[in-house]
Amino acid sequence: MAAPTLGSAWGPLRLGVPGLCRRRSPRGLWGRSRRLPGSAGSGRSVAAASGSGVSGTDRYCMELLRKRDYEGYLCSLLLPAESRSSAFALRAFNVELAQIKDLISEKTIGLMRMQFWKKTVDDIYSDNPPHQPVAIELWKAVKRHNLTKRWLMKIIDEREKNLDDRAYRNIQELETYAENTQSSLLYLTLEILGIKDLHADHAASHIGKAQGIVTCLRATPYHGSRRRVFLPMDICMLHGVSQEDFLRKKQDKNVRGVIYDIASQAHLHLKHARSFHKSVPVKAFPAFLQTVALEDYLKKIQQVDFDIFHPSLQQKDTLLPLSLYIRSWRRRY
Repeated sequence: MAAPTLGSAWGPLRLGVPGLCRRRSPRGLWGRSRRLPGSAGSGRSVAAASGSGVSGTDRYCMELLRKRDYEGYLCSLLLPAESRSSAFALRAFNVELAQIKDLISEKTIGLMRMQFWKKTVDDIYSDNPPHQPVAIELWKAVKRHNLTKRWLMKIIDEREKNLDDRAYRNIQELETYAENTQSSLLYLTLEILGIKDLHADHAASHIGKAQGIVTCLRATPYHGSRRRVFLPMDICMLHGVSQEDFLRKKQDKNVRGVIYDIASQAHLHLKHARSFHKSVPVKAFPAFLQTVALEDYLKKIQQVDFDIFHPSLQQKDTLLPLSLYIRSWRRRY
């Protein structure tokens, strides 16, 4: 899909846009949110959320997800019970791949780990998974739902290409990365839910791209602390902004203009995904609950005038479990 004109999602850059304050949630629903699985952090609550008979490998995936992808963990808890363990396995697989880049000191080591996961996926489809918790759970998910191998390999291949420490050349390159990782993850989640629908696939594609763009924005302060900048170079050049400007945490109009354009593209993808709302099967909606967190971040970044380094953007949203529960109950994404 060709990228639309940047910034068209929100129109002209306006700082301090009104009407973005979240409504206070009803007390009754707040009470229910406190009982929502996953709002507590203990292992006992995790087991209770997934029912009795949780295996060691299943628990490993849940705990990995709770620690490294809390939003994905919460979204997985709201899937139908019969799909939950497979979703945990799938997202744990994604976490294992995503953290390789941050854990390695040399690219060669990263390539070796990616090769391990390529062989692991091959072995899974040969009914011979290695004795590794995520691999065992992923094998169970593949057997249970007949998951498409191509999507799993796409995630590995794209993350392998991304081991290089270089910025995206343009917004399209970032969208391609997001499509091959985040969207592929959603296509597999739809398969776990038993959904085969073109409209759902289109929505998943746009949500995945929005997720990838937002993730890039959210990680900018962290990457900057390690003297890395991955924001699309074409947009930086358009505004006359250098990587050094982000490393120095500049907050001038040009820097905010870069963030505005990138955030607008994510907002646009979110709007496109929701335009399919009436055509997407209701059964697919739980796969798209991550739009709640995406929308929340985009609203917050607009409220702080597109200051990517504002402290409020780094704080965990304590109301996220409640927001997800309400959206799930209303059957919307």
